[in-house]
Amino acid sequence: MQTKKQSFIEALTNTAIGFFISYASTFLIFPLVGVSTTASTNLMVTIYFTIISILRSYTLRRIFNKTRNKN
Repeated sequence: MQTKKQSFIEALTNTAIGFFISYASTFLIFPLVGVSTTASTNLMVTIYFTIISILRSYTLRRIFNKTRNKN
């Protein structure tokens, strides 16, 4: 079983790697769908989605840990 701190560190590490992939992807994907942005706009969008991803990943990990301990 993971502690809350371990869950957070795992979620943060996973998301940090995803952050760089997502940021780079915005320069490729946005123009493909006709969205014109700047590097700073891409960064802000990536930051917002990164925060959401950390919260989602941490919450799911805690739910799975709680569910596993009930069995």
